[in-house]
Amino acid sequence: MAVCYCRPDTYTDRYDSIDLDEILRNRRLLVPYIKCILEEGRCSADGKELKSHIKEALENDCAKCTKAQQDGTKKVIGHLINKENDYWQQLVEKYDPEHKYVEKYEKELRA
Repeated sequence: MAVCYCRPDTYTDRYDSIDLDEILRNRRLLVPYIKCILEEGRCSADGKELKSHIKEALENDCAKCTKAQQDGTKKVIGHLINKENDYWQQLVEKYDPEHKYVEKYEKELRA
């Protein structure tokens, strides 16, 4: 009997239908996600999923992301850069302290 563990080509699409606009408009919804990712607060199931892939997604230009995740990533990062810069800087410090990956996002998404 052989067992094969195969890694999927993309991250789960289970949370692709989340209304990002609603979360971004409402800091009461947004801040818990940020705190989860910064490991400063509790995580919802979708927050845990996001946190588990964030570093790899940054490093690999979201190569395993679905189209919805790629679009959503740009929307969220753009929002953080332009409207929540303090949190953006904390996330950069945690996940890309050498600024290897975030400069391209900042260049592309800064309003």
